[in-house]
Amino acid sequence: MSFTEPLTLYTADGVRIDAGHRRGENGWCFIVAHGFTCSWRQPMLLRIAEGLNRHGGVISFDFRGHGRSGGRSTVGDREVLDIEAAVAAARRRGYERVAVAGFSMGAAVAVRHAALHGGVDAVVSVSSPARWYYRDTVPMRRVHWAIERRAGRLAVRLARRTRVSTKGWNPAPEAPYEVAGRISPTPLLVVHGDADQFFPLEHARQLYEAARDPRELWIEPSFGHAEVAATPDLIERIGAWATAWPRP
Repeated sequence: MSFTEPLTLYTADGVRIDAGHRRGENGWCFIVAHGFTCSWRQPMLLRIAEGLNRHGGVISFDFRGHGRSGGRSTVGDREVLDIEAAVAAARRRGYERVAVAGFSMGAAVAVRHAALHGGVDAVVSVSSPARWYYRDTVPMRRVHWAIERRAGRLAVRLARRTRVSTKGWNPAPEAPYEVAGRISPTPLLVVHGDADQFFPLEHARQLYEAARDPRELWIEPSFGHAEVAATPDLIERIGAWATAWPRP
């Protein structure tokens, strides 16, 4: 496992972001965007970073309100500024090409960031919701309880070191499928498992159909949800997919 350079980043709205950098030598850097209540320091995220490091540099970070980062989670809204800070850090380190690989909430943020801010060379969305307020699975009903109820916010703060904003959305941010068409001509890869317990395949298809070429849709057999289910083989294929794109 390569050495990780500790980083402290600051977003455009002044939130301190805890991050780490693994050096790569081929001009590519992967920004790894984790899911809700996760942290880049968890073993599963470290394994993903190690796998992507075979294809370029890697910057992993904790979204606002997560782990050692400051602020409070807005669950997909202001987090686009967290990715923007990580992309800027990659550019400062001399990387010519940047790919953002997001998982679950991080995938939704990666799609929104690429559509609204641009400045990246490839986007990978793994297990993303296509739209907000989805409650048709038991795990998502639990997520909404953790976000919307005082007892739920206390539980995830104590158990998962995740601090959720009490203000909610006003107005609600654009849903991933509503902005996916703006990502083109940057390539977009939508990855989803047919055994996802949180979001059924309709989310992946809605996101893919809303996007424009260049785009790909990978339906992964027996694959569950996001970082927990990501295998070394999948991460290897994602790294190879991103770095195969020629310079525009």
